[in-house]
Amino acid sequence: MSNRPIILTASLFGLTAVILGAFGAHGLKSQVSPEALEIWSKGVEYQFYHTFALLFLSQLSMKQPKLLKLACIFFSFGIILFSGSLYLLATREITHIGFGAVLGPITPIGGLLFILGWGSLFFAASNNK
Repeated sequence: MSNRPIILTASLFGLTAVILGAFGAHGLKSQVSPEALEIWSKGVEYQFYHTFALLFLSQLSMKQPKLLKLACIFFSFGIILFSGSLYLLATREITHIGFGAVLGPITPIGGLLFILGWGSLFFAASNNK
């Protein structure tokens, strides 16, 4: 498995996490409630955690490349669903999105994808001799 796509993916997620973190701290602070800002910050936090996990994956060379690829996919879609849904939930006061009720169940799906990513990494490492 080539590490270039993983590094590129992690770089984009890291870049957007910094931008979204700064936007939350400076642009949203006066626009949304403190609770909504906490939700936003949690999205940024988990995006960073899993960006670092992707970078870690890019440096591994194991005999289980399929499991590492799965971990990459799970982490990437976990970021999109978990953090993305938190960003949308946090800004619904100013965006007035009408599908807020749908976002609630999306966040745990993203969390489940994070768990599957960590599990895939665990099994890749445990099967590596």
